[in-house]
Amino acid sequence: MIGWQILGALVIGFTAGIATPWAICMVYGWKINHTVVEGKRLKFTGSAVGLFGNWIKWFLLTLITLGIYGFWLNIALEKWKAEHTVFVD
Repeated sequence: MIGWQILGALVIGFTAGIATPWAICMVYGWKINHTVVEGKRLKFTGSAVGLFGNWIKWFLLTLITLGIYGFWLNIALEKWKAEHTVFVD
């Protein structure tokens, strides 16, 4: 997990934040794919491309509202993660 987080931070740093959705999907995917709840394994089905579209939308909303939408940004990201997390049959 530590290695994935370091790699994610390096990706964000080297791309000046442009690849943040990819780094989020990479780290969160590892975390979820290695999680078991009540004997059932979880699987992350999200993709960086899918998150990138939302990322642009959230960025523009934050700019338009002069940063106010930033308070809801984490909630929107957690909602997106939950929508793309399923149980493996």
